[in-house]
Amino acid sequence: MAKKKKKIFIIDTNVLLHDYQSIYKFQENDVIVPIVVLEELDRFKKGNDQINFHAREFTRELDKLSGDDLLSEGIPLGKNLGTLFIETGKEFSESVNQSFPEKTADHRILAIADYVCSNKKDESVILITKDINLRMKAKSLGIMSQDYENDKVANIDDLYKGIETIEDINSKAIDRLYDEPEGIPLEEMGLNIAKGGGHQFYILKNNGSSALAHYNPVSNIVNRIMKQTTYGIDPRNAEQTFAIEALTNPDIQLVALTGKAGTGKTLLALASALQQHRRFKQIFLARPIVPLANRDLGYLPGDVKEKIEPYMQPLFDNLTVIKHKFSHQSPEFVRINDMIKEEKLVLTPLAFIRGRSLSNIFFIVDEAQNLTPHEIKTIITRAGEDTKLIFTGDIEQIDSPYLDIGSNGLSYLTDKMKGQDIFAHVNLVKGERSFLSELASRIL
Repeated sequence: MAKKKKKIFIIDTNVLLHDYQSIYKFQENDVIVPIVVLEELDRFKKGNDQINFHAREFTRELDKLSGDDLLSEGIPLGKNLGTLFIETGKEFSESVNQSFPEKTADHRILAIADYVCSNKKDESVILITKDINLRMKAKSLGIMSQDYENDKVANIDDLYKGIETIEDINSKAIDRLYDEPEGIPLEEMGLNIAKGGGHQFYILKNNGSSALAHYNPVSNIVNRIMKQTTYGIDPRNAEQTFAIEALTNPDIQLVALTGKAGTGKTLLALASALQQHRRFKQIFLARPIVPLANRDLGYLPGDVKEKIEPYMQPLFDNLTVIKHKFSHQSPEFVRINDMIKEEKLVLTPLAFIRGRSLSNIFFIVDEAQNLTPHEIKTIITRAGEDTKLIFTGDIEQIDSPYLDIGSNGLSYLTDKMKGQDIFAHVNLVKGERSFLSELASRIL
């Protein structure tokens, strides 16, 4: 039997900023980190964003791995893993210099990759980068290059939607759902779902009869779901009704709400949080700051509060929609203002949450599609007792240049948590802002 050909993976900076433990994800193959990557990481080590944390953590990991050994000799990564090398800068070959004479960081990485390819002809050399343009440059030089796919959803078309429509359900089963509010055991419903298979929502239909239902894997019961007003917000369709059920059900501690703009993800999450304000010590509504058009916050005028205000405005807009459902003298309106003053309701950039306790908190993370899988994991693993976590976002509208529909944290969360008793996902399809908003989302 032929021996499996060993590979050498060259890692770009953005991969380490995406997952600082990525060097351990290449099995028995060797890993090379170009010296220019260490230079770039040094520029990212200061700051409070997740990429700054990852830059610092990788440097610490490298220091721990190397100890008193020289990095030029190679450092074993562990049992059944390869060896880590730091490759110093190399002269540009003629082909690299003719194509990319400017010695940018990317081109220096290409020069190193080209050098390794020339000196390791018996091994497959692959440049791993989340920068699509750098992958194209590498391939133009005859260097194999791939995206970092360790935490990428394999088939996005099969992503767990959380909702299923059944057109020919037994009409007697629908009648029973209306007659028995405590619910019906799964085995008596005739639904094609394995016992303990995770939370699932159903639109059941038969000859003019219909019902909205929820399968709860904790109780193994199928219940009829009724539309309910939640802190002044009425669900306008079946999906929103299911979302409110997931958001208010105490058996569900982790919720993913996906859908395009205008489907009501953030509004429903915030209204559900306010509806349950007595159950939780605090409500956190946070979102990552992802500057558009490569414009850092430093480009914006004003102090820190004024800089972040444009990014937080959509959250305040949703809160305003809820407040306008009540008169200024109503207990609900007054309660919202009091909760903000007393910091029982906190709207903040996600980076400002770091270090805070997440016990007994209803925690909404908006625009979660702009988070990496590792960032999602970091947030969830910090959840304390009696905390409920909600991640909302549109997996088709990603602002980060190094994430896509399959590699973003929200898709990853939905894929990996499917079937867990404490997790539910609802994909909202129908836009409810206005006909104009729905039309633009659909055809533009």
